[in-house]
Amino acid sequence: MTLTLFLAVAAGGLVGAPSRYLLDRAITGRAESDRPWGTFVINVTGSLLLGFLTGLTMTGHLSEVGKALLGTGFCGAYTTFSTFTFESVRLLEDGRIVDAVGNVVISVALGLAAAAAGLAIGLAM
Repeated sequence: MTLTLFLAVAAGGLVGAPSRYLLDRAITGRAESDRPWGTFVINVTGSLLLGFLTGLTMTGHLSEVGKALLGTGFCGAYTTFSTFTFESVRLLEDGRIVDAVGNVVISVALGLAAAAAGLAIGLAM
């Protein structure tokens, strides 16, 4: 890895992590539910963006530095599998089996659909 790619990943992560935090706080503060809506929205939008960036990369419209900055750095820091897993386990521990299973199934299904949509858009550009 070159220094340029390393710095691109770091810069993307520097923006992605606070973006995730701020969006999660905004959604959680407005939601009238204790379901993990912030993480859900973040992971679905991150999947859409990463699919889009992948499409751009596959068509040669995104450089290696752009891919490192936006794909690895920003999306890597913005999306969060660990929080998604933690929140799903917490729902299970609280005895909310239907909510936990629903969170997993819907998050994965919509995340895959969003990634596919983003990929299609990126490939079309």
